[in-house]
Amino acid sequence: MDAFFEEVSHTNDEKVHSLWVEKYRPTTLENYIGNENIITTIKSYIDQQNIPHLMLYGGAGTGKTTLAKLLTKQINCDVLYINASDENKVDNVRTKIKTFASCVGIKPLKVIILDECDYMSPEAQAALRNLMETFSMSTRFILTCNYHEKMILPIVSRCMTFEIAPMTKVSVAVHMTKILKTENVEYQNDDLAYIVNTYYPDIRKIINVTQQSTFEGKLKINKESSLKTDTHQKLIDMIKSGIGKPTAFNEIRQFLADQRIKVYDDYFAVLYQKVDEYANGKQAIATIIISEYMYQCSLLIPPLKEIALMACISKLLNDLRK
Repeated sequence: MDAFFEEVSHTNDEKVHSLWVEKYRPTTLENYIGNENIITTIKSYIDQQNIPHLMLYGGAGTGKTTLAKLLTKQINCDVLYINASDENKVDNVRTKIKTFASCVGIKPLKVIILDECDYMSPEAQAALRNLMETFSMSTRFILTCNYHEKMILPIVSRCMTFEIAPMTKVSVAVHMTKILKTENVEYQNDDLAYIVNTYYPDIRKIINVTQQSTFEGKLKINKESSLKTDTHQKLIDMIKSGIGKPTAFNEIRQFLADQRIKVYDDYFAVLYQKVDEYANGKQAIATIIISEYMYQCSLLIPPLKEIALMACISKLLNDLRK
């Protein structure tokens, strides 16, 4: 299934953006490509000029926030946008959301976009559930998250949930060639394929890395340098070369400590997405290990999440030995 790209065109709006990820972001729902079944439902909401509470979930960079903002642009509503990863405490939820939801609106409907809501604490989620009930007559919520299973069930049950699927690798590559041609950038297929394979399914990252790797009208990749700067791929490489190596655990532990990680869930996702690169025919065993420790991580407070990740890596290094 495809995701959220706008067809490449030469519009005046594009010229005001220097960042490709913004320049080629859809500006209308009609330009949002992929997830056709979801778009059909969204269009029916627009026709009615009313929406239920929505939860859009899926991987990073797949277009969840873009879709939420495009929807609110085509409904007659007042909009409040909150990045829940920055404002995830109970007081923030109660104050900012309650103030907006309780005041008299200019338009017939109010919509609150809560981006990355899976970062909210359980207490903040409980407060949010109460606000969704209290102001349901006039206010709707659009929640976006990477992991909807981290949301409490009373919130999930109040929302229509949609999984936003990323574009296939082939579709991403095709679209990137269109962008490069529009930008008059010379490129080699191997270099473009390298970027897509390294950063998929984070399409936003693919666009950013492609632009950052473009110099004087040419796409040029220093693969060794790129691997060193990509923490996720570096971790996979260290696990792959470290299986059966006595010093591997300490080396990986030091490497991750140097990165000063704040979000550990992404690393579990990468361990699963790239399991074929290091599991050596033991993908099923690796998947079970990742699943067990990812669940444990979801129950822990941030300072303890590092322990769960390192325990997972230790188990992989031990159990994947031939």
